[in-house]
Amino acid sequence: MEYFTGVSSSIMRAVGAAANVNLFIRLRHWGGCGLCLPQRDNFSPPSLEFSVAARSPLMDNRDTSDTNLLVSLAHPDTFTDPERLLAAYFNSSSVGLCVLDVELRYLAINKTLAEINGLPAAEHLGKTVREVLGDFADSLEGNLRHVLVTQQPIQFEASGKLPTWAEPGYWIVHYLPIKDEAGTLTRVGAVVIEITSLKKLEKSVENLGGKLRHETKRLQMLTEVGNLLSSNWDIPEVFPQISARIRRVVHHEFASFAMHDPATGLLVDQATDFPLGKGLISPLQLSASDSPAGRSLSRRNPLIFSEEQLRCFEGEAAKGLVAEGLRSLCCIPLLRPKGPMGVIVLGSTRKDAFQDDDLALINQVAVQLAVAIENHRAAAEIQHLKRRLGDEREYLEGAAHAQGQFAEIVGVSPALKQVLEQVATVASSDATVMILGETGTGKELIALAIHRMSPRKNGPFIKVNCAAIPTGLLESELFGHEKGAFTGAISRKVGRMELAEGGTLFLDEVGEIPVELQPKLLRVLQDREFERLGSTRTQKVNLRILAATNRNLAESIAQHEFRSDLFYRLNVFPIRVPALRERREDILLLVRHFVHKFAARMERYIETIPKETMKSLMQWDWPGNVRELENLMERSVILSEGNSLQVPVDEMQGQSTVAQRSSAHTLDSAERQHIIRVLRETKGVLAGPHGAAQRLGLKRTTLQSKMQRLNITRKDYSHQSDS
Repeated sequence: MEYFTGVSSSIMRAVGAAANVNLFIRLRHWGGCGLCLPQRDNFSPPSLEFSVAARSPLMDNRDTSDTNLLVSLAHPDTFTDPERLLAAYFNSSSVGLCVLDVELRYLAINKTLAEINGLPAAEHLGKTVREVLGDFADSLEGNLRHVLVTQQPIQFEASGKLPTWAEPGYWIVHYLPIKDEAGTLTRVGAVVIEITSLKKLEKSVENLGGKLRHETKRLQMLTEVGNLLSSNWDIPEVFPQISARIRRVVHHEFASFAMHDPATGLLVDQATDFPLGKGLISPLQLSASDSPAGRSLSRRNPLIFSEEQLRCFEGEAAKGLVAEGLRSLCCIPLLRPKGPMGVIVLGSTRKDAFQDDDLALINQVAVQLAVAIENHRAAAEIQHLKRRLGDEREYLEGAAHAQGQFAEIVGVSPALKQVLEQVATVASSDATVMILGETGTGKELIALAIHRMSPRKNGPFIKVNCAAIPTGLLESELFGHEKGAFTGAISRKVGRMELAEGGTLFLDEVGEIPVELQPKLLRVLQDREFERLGSTRTQKVNLRILAATNRNLAESIAQHEFRSDLFYRLNVFPIRVPALRERREDILLLVRHFVHKFAARMERYIETIPKETMKSLMQWDWPGNVRELENLMERSVILSEGNSLQVPVDEMQGQSTVAQRSSAHTLDSAERQHIIRVLRETKGVLAGPHGAAQRLGLKRTTLQSKMQRLNITRKDYSHQSDS
């Protein structure tokens, strides 16, 4: 009774464990409990049916004849006779079955197990397990002997390579002790279920899970790098953090990032992350021929270098890497449609530390870095354009509110009409115009009128007061400068010449331009080209130049303070603006215009102007011309408390007296006295390191021309020394 129960339950456990099947055993009651099958021929037990219903993924593609097996156990020798037991499971395609004697020889075996072992069933009979399975028997014999000794069933998982198998396999094995009627163990039954496919599936799922975790780790790293770059565009500052994120996936000790300089073709080191470095690597500008990074950039492909390959480079950079103990190197170029941008370099002290899948991952980081740099450059360019637009608006401020061609020019005098006729004549051409006249006569308004009537009216109108800008900065203002061109040049500056592209450049007080700067302006007038300060690249420019001055340029040419060839280029079409004293009939119109302008601005109502006041205004010589009149009218509106304009006439007369008294103390007089004092101190020596020209900061020829213009003779400065 006991061994039948053990066999049937063991089969159920083996099949259920190996194939995830549902077993249902249907036993008709026999004897009220248990079952004892003595081995004798005349024993006739009641009818017994054994039914196995199996469903498993391992059996889906097999013969289904074993899915509803009905075993009739009408004879008592059914479970003691191996042949009958085999006959019951002979057609099973999922369960292997055999019976062994105490010497581990095959007494019987079904077709399924024979196929697993790779031999026909007949060739098993009489052979030992080792003779059939070879070295694989080592994993089975111990458990078989355990069953023979303990007379207890055992279940285990076996794995290994059978003699006829090309690959290892896996099985669930259940050994069942079979006793005779005397209770002596004479045979061992084996139930074998192959689970190789299931194991492969488990390993595949496990490998897939490992790959999924690995890819998740990589994606997390890329996400963190993207977040770093989006929050901070300062690549040298953020690169060590990027290197730390990469190190979680690709284990490296050294990381660096170099930018490509299109002008020189060199790689310039930007950032290095080498916590364990010995300090043997110094930042250098690398070329494509003497460094691994340069070679990767020139080929535009990711490259991996071994220690032997690194030693082949002649450059100091590769020697420094080897000296630091790096045995493998990985270089990834940063490429964008506009061209190469730089290189990421990773190094390791381990041999063969980088694989092809590492290149693919680091290349994704390189793409993110390249896009971030490109976005940073685009943002910087946008900021530059915004600043330039702001500069243009500042230069053009006031011009946008003008209406009409002569909206801001007030007057009906014949002298002014003649000037306006000249403006209308020359405006349609592209000729250079020289506007002459005293200070305050409105030369800038004439230049603006020429621009508005010219074909360039839709272009910018850029104004430059050459007298208001220090001599050392005038070249930078006109032509611009490059970053680092001089001390304080922290960024590139666009000059007024470039800002006036397609429009008009107005040079006010052009006579104040230094002699050393005049040839550069002459080149613009002749060839329409120039170079920025600190640059060697020639800039082409399309503009029209208008110039104005209150100086007598002919006298300046005679004194070698102004180039004659530049004067002829500027004086193509001269226009002389008359002084206000030469068009007194316009004073009344100008007074009305300015009074209305300032009264409206100050929210005041000026209704009348006293006759005596108007007479004084008409008789005044106006040395400051229209500008002086405008300032006086603004002050008068401020001082006026009622509806009548209160002009401080007494203040005008006082200024006239002061001007007469100070005529002897003009600028020329002060300059003359200063030169004489220096000449006396140098005992009349002009040239040399201790001469007067050196002390005055002038050229010797310039000092001589000034002495001639100011009528300084030898007796003026030798009298002091003689006495």
